[in-house]
Amino acid sequence: MKKTLVDLFEESVRNYPNNTFLLEKTGKKFEPTTYTQVKEKVYQLGAGLQALGVKKGDNMALLSEGRNMWVIGELAMFYAGAVNVPLSIKLEESNDLLFRLVHGDVKYVMVSGTQLKKVRKIIDQLPEVQKVIVFDEQAEYGEKEIALSEVQKMGDEFLASHTQEEFLKVANSIQNDDYATITYTSGTTADPKGVVLTHRNYTSNVEQACTLVNIDQTWRTLIILPLDHCFAHVVGFYIMMAKGATAATVQVGRTPLESLKNIPLNIKEVKPHFILSVPALAKTFKKNIEQGIRAKGKTTVKLFNFGMKVRQIYYGDSNLDFKGWRYLLKPLVALFDKIIFSKVRDNFGGELKFFIGGGALLDKNLQKFYVGIGIPMFQGYGLSEATPVLSSNGPEKYRFGSSGKLVKPLELKICDSDGKELPLGEMGEIVVKGENVMAGYWKNPESTADTVKDGWLYTGDLGYMTKEGLLYVKGRFKSLLISSDGEKYSPEGIEEAFVGQSKYIDQVMLYNNQSPYTIALIVPNKDNLKRKMAYKNLTLDTEEGRKYAVKKLEKELNKYKKGGEFEGMFPERWLPSTFAVLAEPFTEQNQMINSTMKMVRGKIEKAYAKRIEFLYSAEGKQIFNAENLDSLK
Repeated sequence: MKKTLVDLFEESVRNYPNNTFLLEKTGKKFEPTTYTQVKEKVYQLGAGLQALGVKKGDNMALLSEGRNMWVIGELAMFYAGAVNVPLSIKLEESNDLLFRLVHGDVKYVMVSGTQLKKVRKIIDQLPEVQKVIVFDEQAEYGEKEIALSEVQKMGDEFLASHTQEEFLKVANSIQNDDYATITYTSGTTADPKGVVLTHRNYTSNVEQACTLVNIDQTWRTLIILPLDHCFAHVVGFYIMMAKGATAATVQVGRTPLESLKNIPLNIKEVKPHFILSVPALAKTFKKNIEQGIRAKGKTTVKLFNFGMKVRQIYYGDSNLDFKGWRYLLKPLVALFDKIIFSKVRDNFGGELKFFIGGGALLDKNLQKFYVGIGIPMFQGYGLSEATPVLSSNGPEKYRFGSSGKLVKPLELKICDSDGKELPLGEMGEIVVKGENVMAGYWKNPESTADTVKDGWLYTGDLGYMTKEGLLYVKGRFKSLLISSDGEKYSPEGIEEAFVGQSKYIDQVMLYNNQSPYTIALIVPNKDNLKRKMAYKNLTLDTEEGRKYAVKKLEKELNKYKKGGEFEGMFPERWLPSTFAVLAEPFTEQNQMINSTMKMVRGKIEKAYAKRIEFLYSAEGKQIFNAENLDSLK
């Protein structure tokens, strides 16, 4: 059956014509746009693109903050038969943007006013680009630039001189296997790859994802992740569209920081029913909540902490377990909810039912914090190559630490390094098959052949399935560390534990490539170290203070070894024997963190190759080496 994104949109407009589809704040308040009104704007722009010369199969780039025009722009592309190449606004380096525009064979660019300067900087190196459509009015326009308003005017004239049937001819000709988007991964390797997703990839994943969570047409979400993010794109936008629900975007600020600061206020204004998040944002929300509690005084802090413990005991790690004696805590749970936690939830608009986390694995303690305040944060799992949703926890079934139950329909198997399927419960590479599996990588047949075999997508992720039908994702299969005796193990769970349990460690990456022992690269939290040291009358300005800080970091790592607080959590042979203290954090700017806040291991290893080599020397193994001490200055 033919089911393209155009078909999905048209169906939603028919079913929910007067429902609010989009909410946007450009002035003092959020203004609604109904499904019918969005359709009118999409037709207008889609016709304008046809009049401009856009042909079926042309690749168009979209570089903009999340806003109404992002959504309208993409849909309009489809009505002109074009393929969207969504680009991250976090791309700051000209080379990164240039690579995607050239490699993606982009002929047209849609860009917001705030992002226009990035395109202008490299336009002379883009001979294939015919037109740059600018969303926001400019005082002057470059040779290839054209105002959105001009394209819309062209659309009005096109629709006035053509029948609707003539206008829709291109859109109606689109088939399931036609390309919809080319999404570039930032990945955990050096070179980005263009993931080609078809119209049916998208519509099938919408159908699949809707088997996990029941979304009502009255629901709202505030999309706080960039819309080029595959997770936000599908769950925040297309799934809401399919259900006749409402998607709001964060008020765009003059700078990314200003936009970020708008999120708390926008949440209160929109009153969302669920929010998509990633671990970095979840940690920020948690930090803000705790700061707010501390500001109310010691008594409130004590009540909050006690109430949190009671609620976490009551709810446990899953809604699949019998509570037994824990039911006795129900009156106390209700009391703390009334006096403390309901007020915390008011800061999220008062109607928030849950978060869904994606992008990276959520720390179990982070999940327990959110269930404590009464807004569970459910772990989901997916990847761009699967459009992206593969599994998720949800209100009906969840277990912290797991990635939830699989979407339906979907085939899944767990394979060893030779591709042999493993029995239930054994850990190996997650391999899936379904209509949501990508068409391939753009202009990269070798990587496509390595990743998709006989319709099976080899995810590169490590995990296992349980008898309960829950998927556990444990890290990157292709990022496994290898000890000197050939044993393979995933570093990601260990790294997350170090960061999650220690306020003195902001980032950490483990390394072992058939080496005598595992080492760690640590980005310390200097502020927290300084506060700790102040009690000892020490500072990082002295060698004594720096040695104290290094020793403190060692103690944090040793908590997982014999005699430590977390002894037995991981095999001791997997834990680092020594470490390097780094002076600078891993960031998107230095390309050591990608847009989903995952470490780009290859680039980190390359950047710190000398430090890694040094750690396997007699001098480097000593934690008080000059490199470590100098990094704390």
